[in-house]
Amino acid sequence: MLKFRINTSHNKGAQRKLRTFVAVVGALLALPGHAAPSDGLLSAHPEQGLRWGFIEINTDHMNQSLDIFRVRESDPLTAGTKTGDYKGLHIDAGLRATDKLWLSGSFWQRSIKNAVDTFHYNSWQVSGQYRLLEAQSPVPAVAIRLSAWGNYANETASSTPVTVPGAILNSVKITSPADRQLQADLIGTWNLSPRTDLSALVSVGSSKLSYGALNATTTRNGCNYQLSFNGNDIFGTLAQPCAVAGGVIQQFYDRSGDYGVDVAKEIAWRAVFVQTGVNATWRTGAWTLKSGYVFHAVRRDSVDAILAARGKASYSKSHKITLEAGYQINEWLTAIARAQLSTHFLLSDMPVTYNSATAERFAGKYSVFALGLRANF
Repeated sequence: MLKFRINTSHNKGAQRKLRTFVAVVGALLALPGHAAPSDGLLSAHPEQGLRWGFIEINTDHMNQSLDIFRVRESDPLTAGTKTGDYKGLHIDAGLRATDKLWLSGSFWQRSIKNAVDTFHYNSWQVSGQYRLLEAQSPVPAVAIRLSAWGNYANETASSTPVTVPGAILNSVKITSPADRQLQADLIGTWNLSPRTDLSALVSVGSSKLSYGALNATTTRNGCNYQLSFNGNDIFGTLAQPCAVAGGVIQQFYDRSGDYGVDVAKEIAWRAVFVQTGVNATWRTGAWTLKSGYVFHAVRRDSVDAILAARGKASYSKSHKITLEAGYQINEWLTAIARAQLSTHFLLSDMPVTYNSATAERFAGKYSVFALGLRANF
């Protein structure tokens, strides 16, 4: 059972147990999902081919049949399970406010599985893009784009006991886990021919993670306790009447900081990031084909330094490829198919999933596939 003590000397065994406990708590906050802007396909002419704008509905998926990188098979902890299975629905919209100003927004609802449970996240994005220069060969059209985006859940909670060395956590719950990003993009687009465009982008931004409350239950000496965190303070309260030989502790207090763990810095970090990318668009008949590449690098406060001090790997760079095919069914309707492949999990898409407990999972590749319909107006 978990060994919580009041004002006692350090104990290496207890330190490892509490560190594992916080790691499990962090892991529940960081269950993966797929979100964030499709930066790989940004253009200085987002209104091209549209009168005023569009509304697009997409359903996107990841499962064993679509797992072309065989992530589950390479991980003995997830092989043969539905861990990483994902499905979502998102709505995107864009509006040509003026000849140079483009406004857009998105909203996602998605679910992601681990071996036992299903977790639900929502994501959002709003942006405004203004074209500073029109294309004058060889000078490209140049636009600046400002956006805010993020991911959140009402709560993440385990429905079954979580077993770690030396402890059984009967339940763990984190309320209001979220991330929020502010981002600025500079985009240049060259019209190489009436059918072909080439775009390049440079981006900078910042991230901030947060959560509301962190609670858990555990059994100690045959009695059930409710655990609550206030920063690095841990409070344990007897959850229900309990009778055992030798008496029952009604309440106890401890600090995770005494064991070298800083909960806020490890699961609610801040960061700055930069990225650069290129993409191409090719149009022929009713078809529009797009491909894009983005390199993303992030510098996080505290959490990666904590990982390094523990001799664990951290991940701060990723490569992402986006492929899209659109077929114009008629003047008002276009069918869309899209695939996104990332070298390091969802590193640049969903910051809320990265913390000191889950960083090792970002070593693997990930992919998401989507189908949708776009109404043009």
